[in-house]
Amino acid sequence: MNKRNNRRNVHGILLLDKRLGVSSNQALQEVKRLLNAAKAGHTGSLDPLATGLLPLCFGEATKVSGMMLDDDKRYCVVIQLGVLTDTGDAEGLILETRPVPEITQSMLDECLQRFTGEIDQVPPMYSALKLNGKKLYELAREGKTVERKPRRITIYALEQLSLKGDRLKLEVFCSKGTYIRSLAEDIGAHFGCGATVAELRRLQAGVFHLDKALTIEQIRAMDAQQLDACLLEVDTPLQTMPAVELHDLDAGKIRNGQTVTTELFPPGQVRLYHAGAFLGLGEMRMDGKLAPCRLFNFN
Repeated sequence: MNKRNNRRNVHGILLLDKRLGVSSNQALQEVKRLLNAAKAGHTGSLDPLATGLLPLCFGEATKVSGMMLDDDKRYCVVIQLGVLTDTGDAEGLILETRPVPEITQSMLDECLQRFTGEIDQVPPMYSALKLNGKKLYELAREGKTVERKPRRITIYALEQLSLKGDRLKLEVFCSKGTYIRSLAEDIGAHFGCGATVAELRRLQAGVFHLDKALTIEQIRAMDAQQLDACLLEVDTPLQTMPAVELHDLDAGKIRNGQTVTTELFPPGQVRLYHAGAFLGLGEMRMDGKLAPCRLFNFN
């Protein structure tokens, strides 16, 4: 019998503290096997060099994973000044080394202020963005460099943690679409010496924080029941949306794809519940009707 037929319908979100040296997909597949889950996905890749928070979605939680890609993120990064690599991080080939100037505190403060707020950032060649259907990193591996349009991103906070010699440690709180490698290179360019990412750790993604995440060693030490108890509810990342509790009749209509009239909410997406159980997402329309948008099946 196909092993896939023996997998469980597991629903929920597990917070993983991804270790160094594995891709996000490798980490996902490892945990998926340990859970014996039928369906799984992650919420935005971390490079093999990066460690830290990686929310993993199982079963019906994969339906909200795309929405979590828009979440703000927080990172701790160690930037190696004076080194330029082809990938923008320590995994790449060193292209050039330059002397690092003496950086005073006022110079550093001015630099960090310059890169705080709304800024235009050019995505790195080693990224998953596509050009004519081909990922940029695939072109980069072929030795090609193409022009990339700057994208508007927001750095909400850029905090200096330490500056020891040629290594600058920062905490970065940023919007979706921010590339820390590009930020490091821009900071290096600001000082005229170049820079690359030496270490990167994700501390936060939306409502999720690293201190609630499990290492792979902790996960391996658990049995199936303990692992299931670590799964967060599917609607955990949706708490900023208004919630609508439906009575029996309206819940039946929603499940059948019909609209219902309910208490007034501003137009937009809402969470739907029946008898305290999460049903899925609905859409409050301009005409005051509530329509099903994406329903969930936890069987």
